[in-house]
Amino acid sequence: MTPISTLSEPLDERKFVVALARGLDLLRAFKPGETMLGNRDFVERTGLPKATVNRLAYTLTVLGYLRLDETLGKYALDAGVLSLGFALLSGTDTLELARPHMRTFAREVGAAVSLGCRDGLDMIYLETIRSETALTLGLASGSKLSMLTSSMGRAYLAVQPLDVRAALLAELKRSAGKEGAALLADAEKEIEAFAQERCCYSFRAWHDDVNAVAVPFREPREGRWLVLSCSGPASSMGEEVFRESVAPRLKALARRLGDTG
Repeated sequence: MTPISTLSEPLDERKFVVALARGLDLLRAFKPGETMLGNRDFVERTGLPKATVNRLAYTLTVLGYLRLDETLGKYALDAGVLSLGFALLSGTDTLELARPHMRTFAREVGAAVSLGCRDGLDMIYLETIRSETALTLGLASGSKLSMLTSSMGRAYLAVQPLDVRAALLAELKRSAGKEGAALLADAEKEIEAFAQERCCYSFRAWHDDVNAVAVPFREPREGRWLVLSCSGPASSMGEEVFRESVAPRLKALARRLGDTG
């Protein structure tokens, strides 16, 4: 279950519905590229008792958010989740405004440009636009990356209040296991540099041949933090290219879309 300390809003326990939160944790248990999960997977990933997982999975199946494959004894996400995703994307005015600018940016830079927001301890991609010549690993809408290793996640962390950031970093370190300390040190270095750079980088951190830079901005209507990122192949777009060419352009685009602080 998502740790209370890492929630984006202060918790009022009188209003917080634990059963609902647990049900959503089951849906969040699916990782990009996974199509089927069993009860054992849910138990391991959420830490919930097996009996609770059984009841929650049954309820989500009845409501159309999960689909049970009786032959395999495993669950897949169903149409209810897809409809929520489409509602999110269609209701994001900033995304509609950003798309044409992102297309131009991707074409001029020759890379992939993405817009994302926070989802638990990850950043979820709302949109990714690639240039026709981009050779980088592009992530589709709905894909997720850890805050700890992605430039997008580091940029989001950099603009959070100190107490929220500390709680998130502690949980990220714990979830990263043995590599947590090294990954945390790398992320904190980028976060610290944000004060001067006004962006965060990720050089070969989540993939050996991917470099990236990200810039956060607060969208005008809802006031939430979104993050723009640009990624390209490290073999042809080195650190110097990102620092001297890509980052300044991405900062300018972010300022057109919202308040960069």
